[in-house]
Amino acid sequence: MVDEKKARSAQSEAEALPIETRMSMERTMLSHERTLMSWVRTATSLITFGFTLYKFFELELGGKARPSVEQRIGPRQFAMIMITIGLFGLLLAAIQNWQHRKHLRALGMSAPYSFTTLAALMIAALGILAMLSTIYRW
Repeated sequence: MVDEKKARSAQSEAEALPIETRMSMERTMLSHERTLMSWVRTATSLITFGFTLYKFFELELGGKARPSVEQRIGPRQFAMIMITIGLFGLLLAAIQNWQHRKHLRALGMSAPYSFTTLAALMIAALGILAMLSTIYRW
């Protein structure tokens, strides 16, 4: 109930702002959306590249994709590093987006929840499945 009143108050304050200010805040919010979407694309690329390399070498080497003594890192370890970097980047981007939305709400703008955040969560879930598949060699 209190949050609802606070939201209405912030909404009425935002409507009282000049149209130029509201449009500027809207552009800022959309800019944050584009930034998150760029991170989602980058994380998706890292995750799929790592997983694809692992599966390629697994098929090519007949499941014997282990690093030799000279190699410090094999295809499996490289894939896990790539997937981890993708997931970590996605996590940082989601936290950053959440902080920006919180800041915009504090300024009095109604920043609705985005579908980009939902896309980031779905990509994170797929990345976790790829990581588990790489770890347990499914």
